[in-house]
Amino acid sequence: MKLDIGGTETIQASVDALWVALNDPTVLTRCVPGCKNMTEISPDTYKVDMQLRVAAVGGSFEGEIALSDKEPPKTCSIKVSGAGTLGHGNGTARFEITSEGPNVSKLTYQGVGEIGGLVAGVGQRILGSVSKHLVAKFFTSLRKEFDVPAQGAAE
Repeated sequence: MKLDIGGTETIQASVDALWVALNDPTVLTRCVPGCKNMTEISPDTYKVDMQLRVAAVGGSFEGEIALSDKEPPKTCSIKVSGAGTLGHGNGTARFEITSEGPNVSKLTYQGVGEIGGLVAGVGQRILGSVSKHLVAKFFTSLRKEFDVPAQGAAE
């Protein structure tokens, strides 16, 4: 089953800071929904362990993420593959970061994936909704990485 994702997000961070975050496995482990562990196995290639639930079906996945065609701090391609108790999948995506002003960046992304196995049985419409929800959770978590706690409290 084919799955397309894409969109544009505004992040309150400089282009350089956003680039660093998107290339940091510790940050990504905190931001990617269901990600339990991300380990570098070679430069720009990571092993990923995930626990996800799609509709009434839940399970674990092991996969690999590879970054390529990097043009720091502007753009990067991502290749993802994985398999687990719910099925298997692979995909590619590309993102581009542009400055929208001081400490404001626009991240544009476009990707396509193929999903098979038990998880594909929930149907295109549900998978589309789930993927949008997971992407939204990722960007909510990513934005929190740049939240600056207030210094001192008003008395």
